[in-house]
This record gives sequence, C-alpha cells and structure tokens, in this order.
Amino acid sequence: LIWPLAWALREKARKAKLKKVLEKVGFIRHDLRKKGKLNLNVANKHIDDSWKQEPKDDCWVSKYYKWRVYTVEEAIQCHRETHHPTVYNLPNAPLYAHVELNMQAEKVTRFVDNFQRMVAIPHRFEHGENRNIIVFAKGQDPLKEAKDAGATLVGGMELIKEIQNGDLQLSEYPFVLAHPNILPELVVIRGLLKKNKFPNPRSGTLGVNLAEMIQKYAHGINYSAAKDEQQKDFGSIVACIGTLQMEAKHLESNLTALLQDVNSMRPKREGRFVTRVLLKSPPSGENLKINPFLYIPEEGVFSKRSAKTTDAAASEEEDAEQEEEQRSAASGGA
Repeated sequence: LIWPLAWALREKARKAKLKKVLEKVGFIRHDLRKKGKLNLNVANKHIDDSWKQEPKDDCWVSKYYKWRVYTVEEAIQCHRETHHPTVYNLPNAPLYAHVELNMQAEKVTRFVDNFQRMVAIPHRFEHGENRNIIVFAKGQDPLKEAKDAGATLVGGMELIKEIQNGDLQLSEYPFVLAHPNILPELVVIRGLLKKNKFPNPRSGTLGVNLAEMIQKYAHGINYSAAKDEQQKDFGSIVACIGTLQMEAKHLESNLTALLQDVNSMRPKREGRFVTRVLLKSPPSGENLKINPFLYIPEEGVFSKRSAKTTDAAASEEEDAEQEEEQRSAASGGA
C-alpha cells in the first residue's frame, strides 16, 4: 500500500514541474492587452437622469440636475448662434442627430444585430457621399424611367453579361436596384453580389416604382446602428439630417422621418428602443437634448400572441422568398 502512494506523490510532483502550455493567440496591440481589465470599470452608457430634480435657475451644475430638453427649433437656433460668422463662421454647417438605442432583444441574453438602412426624407440636402446607383430592368419604359430618375447606370441582360465577363465592376456601385421583371436573370450574378446588396423588396431595392427607389437611395439619409463593443445593450446612430441654413421645419421633418425609420427596427419587447436623442453640429461641442417621443411612441407593447403571429408571418415570408428564388434559379438554368 505504501509503494502506490509514494509513486502517486512522485508523479504529482513531476507533473507540477512541467512547464505550463500557454494557449497561442494572435498578436494583440499593447493598448488592447489590458482591455479585459478595463472593461470592469466601464460606466453604464445609458444615462438616466429622471431621478434628478429640475433646475430652478438659469445657471446650475449640470451633474446635479436633469439635462435641459430643447425643442428642435430651439436647438437649431442655438447651433446657428455658435456657427454665426462672428463665432465659428460656419453658417451652413451640417446638423447631426445622435440617437442612442437600447439594443436588448426579446430575450435578456440576446441583442439586436447591427443594421444599416436608407430612409427617404421630405427635404433634400447635399450629403457629399458617393451614391452611384446601378439599375437592372427589362423593357423600354422601366429603363427610361430609371434613367430619367437619375440612376448612374441602367441596363438589362447586357449589363449582366458584362459583369460575368469582368468588364463591369459592381464594387463601383454601392447601391444595386432592380425591377421584378429581370429577377430570374439576376440570379446568375447572385454570387458576385454581397448578401446585403442583392435586390430584395424587404430592403427596398426591388420594386416596380424605380423612380421612387432611385430618389430614396440618391437623396435619402444613409445611417447605421452599431452596438458598443464593451456594453452590448447600448447602440448608437449618428446621421446628418440637413444643414443649419435649411428651414427649421424642414430639418424637423427630416428628423421625424429618421426616427420613425429607426423605430421600425425595434425588437418585440416592452420598453424603449430609442432612449435619447441629441442634436450636434461640429465643430461645436454642444450636445442639445430633444424629446424624441413627440415623433415616435415612447414604449412598445407586444403580447405573446402578437409576437407569435409576427414570427409566423416572418417565417412564411422567408419561405415564400426561398420558393421564389428556387423557381428563378430553375427558370434561369432552363
């Protein structure tokens, strides 16, 4: 009985002397090596000042009181004053809406995926972005409609053949739109398009009203919502809604269109999705808070029955799309 015990002790001591095998990882920048430790000290990015009292004077210490809530017109006027020729001298500076989101999904452990969308606005402005648009369609009327609406490149089977031969690079066109009458022929270049660039009705890139689609993608607000790397339930959007020289009512209308489109992406749960909206205009550092719930519902209420109905409808729609793609592929192969 003594020998097995002695052998076990020696074996344990021998293993303790062996060098520990370290798990190999890729190169980590020096400023990111302590990122895990830094995450423990990150403050909650969802700012709730509802428990604070209202300021009773025109001068107060901001951290002890609620943020002042401006109307959109008041916020625009404040930014116009700071960008006056006697101050920043940028009277036509862009006005940005900073939208904060609660990215928690229906389940507590799940979060809304990052998303990118284009929203049509009632009042155009110069956005300064590359908006090259290629449109696929068959027939003289749809092609003429797309060309008159301002599409960069319009065509049918000849464009598809040029893409297959490598004579035309789709990377030069950020937006790909199509008429349903050419969808079966487009299937052959599906692999050359990114998943989110292939025309489909859900994203508004496939439809019969080509002029309306082109106007939306040429002059609309292109925005993206992204989760915070350290706090997954916090997301944000920064989108330009116009310039300071535009009429305040026009800027407010553009903001309304943006907020309503963002709110359409809310998860099926109770509570707020949009939590806070600030209006900014660089180079000024002022962040002016407005009340977004004048333009969208403050909280969404979803019953279990409505959620199941919505899920069933979504699954039926996905099945219909898959069947349509299979039929299109079969007709294209034939």
